[in-house]
Amino acid sequence: MSEAMAHLQAAQAQAMAVRPRVGGFPYLAETLRRAGVTRNVWQLPACQSLYLTGRGAVLQQGTPLVSGMADVPGFDQPALIRALRTDQAGESSFPDFLQASWNAGVVRYEVDLLERQVTYYGCNGESYVEHYPAVSL
Repeated sequence: MSEAMAHLQAAQAQAMAVRPRVGGFPYLAETLRRAGVTRNVWQLPACQSLYLTGRGAVLQQGTPLVSGMADVPGFDQPALIRALRTDQAGESSFPDFLQASWNAGVVRYEVDLLERQVTYYGCNGESYVEHYPAVSL
């Protein structure tokens, strides 16, 4: 295991330990930022996550949301915002959030941990940007 992978795994474990159930994403993001992660890029529906860190890039492959060929849902910003608010309220699991994001037409999202913002993208160039607050750990 590389130093980058080991450091990322340790940061993820620490983040899950300090993250509150409601409104927990900023705590996760801040823990990763402090561990040297600058950007996290998710590809949906593959559930592939690329972490860019000061120690190197790490790819993490999750369980894909679809297999084989699938129609891509149209970008639905109100549905995406509902998925975000449901997750922020602690009323969904992370896999549920990913599925709801895909259903809302999100094919990729990028977390900029330095700017504290997440940009969600549809397949035709649509995007929605959401900023998240700084938190103290």
